[in-house]
Amino acid sequence: MLRDVKTTIADGGLGIGGYKGEGVHAKIGVSPTESNEVIRIYGSMNAKKIKEKLGLSPLADACMDSIENGSNLIYCLPVKASIDGTIGQIKKTGTGKGNCTTEGKPNNDYDIVVKFTGQGGFNQAIFKYSIDGGYNYSDETTLPLNGEFEIPSTGIKLKFTEDSTEKNSSFLVDDTYSLKTEAPQMTNQDVLNALEKLRSSNLVFEYVHVVGESTKALWAALVVEADRFFKDYHKPLFFVLESRNINENEGFDEYTQYLVNERKGLTSYYIQVVSARSMYTRMDGTTKDINNAGIVCGLYSRAKVQQSIGETKVFNIPENKMLKLLPEGIESYIGVLDDAKYLTFRKYEGLENFYVTNARMMAADNSDYQYAERVRVMNKIVRETRKEALLQLQGEVDMSDPEGSLEAIAKFIETPLDNMARDKEISAARILIPEGQDILSTEKLRVIIRYVPIGHIREIEIDLGMENPFRK
Repeated sequence: MLRDVKTTIADGGLGIGGYKGEGVHAKIGVSPTESNEVIRIYGSMNAKKIKEKLGLSPLADACMDSIENGSNLIYCLPVKASIDGTIGQIKKTGTGKGNCTTEGKPNNDYDIVVKFTGQGGFNQAIFKYSIDGGYNYSDETTLPLNGEFEIPSTGIKLKFTEDSTEKNSSFLVDDTYSLKTEAPQMTNQDVLNALEKLRSSNLVFEYVHVVGESTKALWAALVVEADRFFKDYHKPLFFVLESRNINENEGFDEYTQYLVNERKGLTSYYIQVVSARSMYTRMDGTTKDINNAGIVCGLYSRAKVQQSIGETKVFNIPENKMLKLLPEGIESYIGVLDDAKYLTFRKYEGLENFYVTNARMMAADNSDYQYAERVRVMNKIVRETRKEALLQLQGEVDMSDPEGSLEAIAKFIETPLDNMARDKEISAARILIPEGQDILSTEKLRVIIRYVPIGHIREIEIDLGMENPFRK
């Protein structure tokens, strides 16, 4: 194996029970766009431009969530779905005698509502449609002569049929047809294949968001991948993942226990799983039930590496954007999910808007790196000290004064630590050269770095009482 600069992480030292890549992340997700190259999405792009590049897709949705919450640059890896999207059963309300069926393959999850506003049959009846459950409707449209209407850019075609005896009564005012679709999905192997492009690239980024629901099988595989990125490719990163939604007819106790069980046996400070969901109004005006992972990625881009995205005075999601947490009633279970290391959102009594509870990582209970802000700082130290150490490879050591010569090298490696301390990304740092190193025989320099992180207040305890000023 070629010699290089290698770093190992010392965990447990706390004893508890701008780098150009900062804030930049990569997304892997389903998209109809075919590209062998990474697609760059910039913070200056509007919703229309993002959809032009990525289509009406889960990947485009996640990018919009991140861009409007702080991301300035996202490297996107579109993946062709291995599992097609599905169309649910149509539900009809109203007394019109017409009917409707569907065909096609949806390219995203939609909550489609078709509402008739003018009576009649083909080439006469008037309708409007919504793809977000009725929050936003299209302009009114006359039902085509052949009764077929393809909802633009969704992959879904509606096929209406008239009543053979009373065509003018086929579709009446307020007749409504509704259906839901499931988005196409990647397989675990699709995700791992996409990571190959990131491993071989020269792109610099902090974390990777895998768009779409995933399970423990992928999470465990990505623990191994994160380790490979760190040890073999010298690219420290972490993954932001999405847990599954609650199933229909599944109770909260059952759903919460499922998530707790999924977390068992998974221990890594390179893995973050977002269980938080909400009814959210995106930058394109649509309102949908989403996983909040895209929002989380945007917040990381706004935050300094040492800053918690749960800091209440800085980071919040307005109530006119995040309408409510989902599934409704999850508030009573947020504490359980937070204890199980999932990233959740919450409200505080006395404050408006919504907040990240804690930027949890799937770390061990006694780990120093239980929160994303600790992992981000650690990863930055790895990147920055490695750059300085690379400049010292093949350097000369004066064996008449080996200690002084090695100390001089250490000072160069210590430079980024001094910069981070000055910028208040860490509190302090020191670098040590273990004694007794046989440089002539091993040609290897061992360096120990220890740093004091920035502290965070995660709980406040107030002692309140009355006193008598006349009492001595």
